[in-house]
Amino acid sequence: MRPKKTRWVKCSPSQRFFRPQTNINGTHDGIVLTLDEFEAVRLLDYKGLSQIEAAVEMRVHRSTVSRIISSARKKIAQALVEIKILKIAGGCCKVTK
Repeated sequence: MRPKKTRWVKCSPSQRFFRPQTNINGTHDGIVLTLDEFEAVRLLDYKGLSQIEAAVEMRVHRSTVSRIISSARKKIAQALVEIKILKIAGGCCKVTK
């Protein structure tokens, strides 16, 4: 398996958790959203950039951004639907200013 290319992110959320006020199913399972997934959501959904523009910002190929955002949206939807904790951490990223 080929190693992942480093993704560049400008926003480091440092210790971010989003926890439901109540957990109906009684479990404390969480879903981890990686820093590169968080950055893709920030660039595409929050800032409204195209995938090509986001790819330039993150210094990766457009198809990589497509895979990252697809994974991120699935994890966010799962956390909302299954009422789970969402933690932002990890990933093969370098934080820039």
